[in-house]
Amino acid sequence: MTGGDVLLGDIGGTTARFALVVGGELGPIGHFPVGDFPTVADAIAQFLGSQPPRLSIALLGVAGPVERSRCVVTNSHWIVEGHELRETFGIKHLTLINDFEAIGWSLPHLTSEDVRVIGTGAALAQEPMVVIGPGTGLGVAAFISREGGPIVVATEGGHNTLPGASEREDAVIRRLRARFGHVSAERALSGPGLENLYCAIAALENAAVRELDAAEITERALKGTCRTSQTAADMFCAMLGGVAGNLALMFRARGGVYIAGGIAPRLVDYLVRSEFRARFTAKGRFRDYLKAVPTSVIVHEDAAFLGLHALAMRTGS
Repeated sequence: MTGGDVLLGDIGGTTARFALVVGGELGPIGHFPVGDFPTVADAIAQFLGSQPPRLSIALLGVAGPVERSRCVVTNSHWIVEGHELRETFGIKHLTLINDFEAIGWSLPHLTSEDVRVIGTGAALAQEPMVVIGPGTGLGVAAFISREGGPIVVATEGGHNTLPGASEREDAVIRRLRARFGHVSAERALSGPGLENLYCAIAALENAAVRELDAAEITERALKGTCRTSQTAADMFCAMLGGVAGNLALMFRARGGVYIAGGIAPRLVDYLVRSEFRARFTAKGRFRDYLKAVPTSVIVHEDAAFLGLHALAMRTGS
């Protein structure tokens, strides 16, 4: 890495994180609320400070589909334009990737301290790995080893149609369909999705409940102080297991399935006790196949930077 520092960024719908790589070493990671800044350039300027370094390269993971170095962040007011950032900050080379592509590149670098294992199973070396991440939205990516070097498949799998596995879930999905039309997995498996589940369950049970945000629902579920919150969290965990199992089959992910995002680490003990693993393996004739696939929650707060740093080094940034 010559000719200047490298800027790494993990830009989500709620929080943007930035770090510099200087001399090959990853520096401190700055966290910035997206809602506090009109544009991504404003947040980067705040991170770089009054005497910004000379930047040779920028590698930014963004929460949305990237086309022609441009991304409209799915759950945010930001639009990330690669050419504008190059001109604004004098960056020689700038690359935008999907934020879950960055998480995907982190998977081989996670240690036992970075994850919490749920259930049984043992990862097979050189086999595909999948990551699914409920947060502000729902991200999905796969890490695949192959001759000539590994690749990460970035997807918009969070917008696949949400399946129901019981009459109860079907009833909830019907209410969501009446509200949204198409009911994607993200409509249930995200922060706003947990709120959607809570509201739909309350309506089905004719329960008089307070309007709560995802953090409040999670807190009440963990404390056991709100039955509707617990029911919503239970359904969230079960649905997450079902969708994760589908992804494991889709990508033949015998290297493991990982759960990222901001919600799962807060619910990790709840997930362990929930129907997550049972629903993960409940795939009929492929139950035994999935029992051998390990599932883990990523508890490393800034795992995306493990991937961004590894990709920057890999590509010779």
